[in-house]
Formats: sequence, C-alpha cells, structure tokens
Amino acid sequence: MTTTKDSTQKPAAGIRSWLNSLGPGIITGASDDDPSGIATYSQVGAQAGFGMLWTLVLSFPMMVAIQLVSAQIGRVTGVGIAGNMKKYYPKILMFTLVGLMVCANAINIGADISAMGEAANLVLGGNMVVFAIILTIISVALQIFIPYSSYVSILKWLCLVLFTYVAVVFSVHVPWAEAIKNMIIPAIVFDAAHISMFVAILGTTISPYLFFWQASEEVEDEKTNPKEHPLKVAPSQAPKQLARIRKDTLFGMAFSNLIALFIMLSTAVTLNMHGKTGIETASQAAEALRPIAGDLTFLLFAIGIIGTGLLALPVLAGSAAYAICEMFGFKMGLDKRPAEAKKFYGIIAGITLLGMTLIFIGMNPVKALYLAAIINGVAAVPIMILMMLMGANKKVMGSFTISTSTKIIGWVSTLVMLVAAVALFLTL
Repeated sequence: MTTTKDSTQKPAAGIRSWLNSLGPGIITGASDDDPSGIATYSQVGAQAGFGMLWTLVLSFPMMVAIQLVSAQIGRVTGVGIAGNMKKYYPKILMFTLVGLMVCANAINIGADISAMGEAANLVLGGNMVVFAIILTIISVALQIFIPYSSYVSILKWLCLVLFTYVAVVFSVHVPWAEAIKNMIIPAIVFDAAHISMFVAILGTTISPYLFFWQASEEVEDEKTNPKEHPLKVAPSQAPKQLARIRKDTLFGMAFSNLIALFIMLSTAVTLNMHGKTGIETASQAAEALRPIAGDLTFLLFAIGIIGTGLLALPVLAGSAAYAICEMFGFKMGLDKRPAEAKKFYGIIAGITLLGMTLIFIGMNPVKALYLAAIINGVAAVPIMILMMLMGANKKVMGSFTISTSTKIIGWVSTLVMLVAAVALFLTL
C-alpha cells in the first residue's frame, strides 16, 4: 500500500512543482484571453466561419517570439521596457511609445469593463452601467488591498470556464477535414472586412500591454528573490532562467492560442454554419455555449467574461503603471503595500477609472471590444520595432542578446503587423 501511495504522489508532486515553476508567461497568456479576445474570436468565428482559423496558427510563433523578447529584456537587464527606453533611447521616443500603450490600455480597459457590465446584466438584469461601475470598484479595491499572488490564484479558477468552449467543439458535429484545411491553408481575402478581422486577431494576441507586463513581472520576480539578480550582473544564472522563460512563455502562449482556437471553432459551428454571421450583442455571443450549457448559457458566459476581465484589468492597468513609474522613477511593484507605492497604485486606479468613463459614450460593448483589439494591433507595431532593436543591442543586453531564430521570427512578426496595419488604413 505504501508503494502505491508513493507512486501516485510522485507524479502529482512533479506536476505541482512544474506548475509552480511557471511565472509571468502563464499569467500573460491567461490574461490575453480577456473579454476583448473572447469577443474578437467570437465575431470572427461567426462572420468568417473556418475561414480565419489560419490566423491563429500564424500568430502563435509570432506571439511566442515577441513575448520571449520582452521577458528576456526584463530578466537580463533587471529593468522593464520603459526603463530601458529611458536609459538608452531619446526621451521623446519613450514618451511617445509609452503614451501610445497607455492610450490603447485605457480603451481596452473601457471595453472590458463595458463587456463585464453587459455580461452581469445578462444574468441579473438591471442597468449595465451600474454593474460596470460596481465591477470597476471591486477590481480596483482587489488590486490595491489584496496581494496579487492571492488575487491571481482565485481568478485563474474563474477563467477555467473558458474550457467550456472546448467542450462545445466536442459536443457538436465539426467538419474536421474542412476545419484543419483552413488552419493549414490560408484563405486570404483582400477586403476591408477580412483585413480588419486579421488586424483584430493580431491585436488581441499580440498586444502592447503584454510586452510591458511580462518584462516588468520578470523584473519584479527577480527583485523579490534575494538570490536572483539581473543576468547581466549574474551570468551564471542565465541557463536556468532563460530555459524557464522559454518554457513559461511557450506554455502561456500555447494555452492562450488553444483557447482562442476553440472559441473561434465553437462560434463557427454553432453560429456561422446556422446562418448567424453577425454578433451585435453579448447574448448573441453567449449563444455559442448553448449546445453544452443549455439553460446555463448566459451564466457560464457571464462568469467567463467577468473572470477574464478581472484577471486582465490588473495586467492592463499594471503594465501602464509600471511603464509610467519607470519613466519618472517612482516606487512600484504589486508586491508593495499601497503606502509604499502610492503613485503606482494611484496610476492603476486612475487608468482603470479613466477606462470606465468610456462606457458613458454609449458604444456597443461587443463593438468596443473588437475596436480595442484593432487599436492594439496598430499600436503594437512601433513598440515591437523598438523592442527588437533593444533585444539585439549589446549595450542593453550585454552578452545575452536575443537568438538568431528569435530575431528572424520577431522581425517577420513585426513586418506582418506593419503590413496588416497599413492595409487596414488603405482599405478604410
């Protein structure tokens, strides 16, 4: 009996140890499937069916490469992206790019909050704006008064509801031959609708806030461990840390893209193939879950939107706060108490409340989420260019400049994002 018990405990302990070794990458990946992502993938699946599945296959190596660059910048230098801009590049460039990211984040926050309010309204009824305001206050309070590690551990369980989309795919008839064909062979259509969908998908998978967040979290993880140091200072730690970053980022981005793929597949099968090609409201997006959720459709959808929203808001607001604090030399860190980093938490509260004000302009929540993804796709381009230059710069990275393969994929990714953004403007 003892042998059996030990043999069953070892795999569990191994899995637990492996999960504990994951860091900023998995949180970045989970927050990437925020309400903006859910809405974007749902809209694309309903509108294009299987026709845009190839974009998720394309975006996976792109998002892995660019998040690797951001993580390595933070871990190697011990400073976030904005801090390195401040140290090595003209101030006007730093203010422009950080300002661009902050504006994109505020719009994304507003869209996420609006969607959370609409999701709550689906289940409880009442005033969507009131729900949005209440959820905003709850989010800000949790970020300020609850340790981030505890906050995330709770929200990650809420986000497991996204696996409902996986269950949907396996509970309905999916023409897998057609779906797989569309994943492998791009069905490229050069019109405004398809180009905007392409930019939206890229914008929700490769978003500026994710770059700043993962770099800053690598810095924070290093600073909270007295045995760890920036790799430029402690090169002996490089093999272990760079291997962890690769594993962490690969797993986080794979999780994010797989969920995205299943959301797009489920909406393609349940909505597009039944003639429902447009999603205008949250209730229409929720209908994709009906084959598996039945009468609980709206409840599960609401839990998914609110859970992912509460997970994404700290990442959106926190990435902006890290960048601004690095620019001005303010104390920062989610490990610090509010009294120790008043300006840092003040910025988090301020940008979240600023985003909340966008709900009063009356934009449709689903359309706002889709627009936020497009804005992220456009804003990412100049930031990616500077990050690629930074990652290859020996003055910044010392002997730990990014690898040749990361350079190639990273620059190709940047070029794809640039071409897509230019094409979008040309077709508007």
